[in-house]
Amino acid sequence: MGLREELQADLAEAFNTDLADAVLAFIGEYLGPGVWDPVNETTTAQPATYTGRGVLSRYEDSRIDNINILVGDLRLTALANEVTDTPGVGHKITAPDLMDRAKQVVYLVKSVRADAASATYRIQLRKA
Repeated sequence: MGLREELQADLAEAFNTDLADAVLAFIGEYLGPGVWDPVNETTTAQPATYTGRGVLSRYEDSRIDNINILVGDLRLTALANEVTDTPGVGHKITAPDLMDRAKQVVYLVKSVRADAASATYRIQLRKA
């Protein structure tokens, strides 16, 4: 078993046990390939969706620079092997609100980074 598989197994176990209360399911969406008609301003692109699980958290105050990371931005840490497609900048992610988990909030993906072993994605989210 390689480093990536080991990390993913350990994190999946933590997601199912120690972090179970903090783990949230999310849905990502983006427009797939299509043709843009500039005259009618329409596209033939169809929405593509993907799902995953992750932990939503706020950024530390020292990280907020009001240029790249704004007050209110969230960080989503998701297991790469549980996300059914690759998240990208500009995608929309729907996830439960941190304060009221009964509400769903739509966020815009501002940046996506994978860790060195490509076991997790760290996704910067901003309310859409």
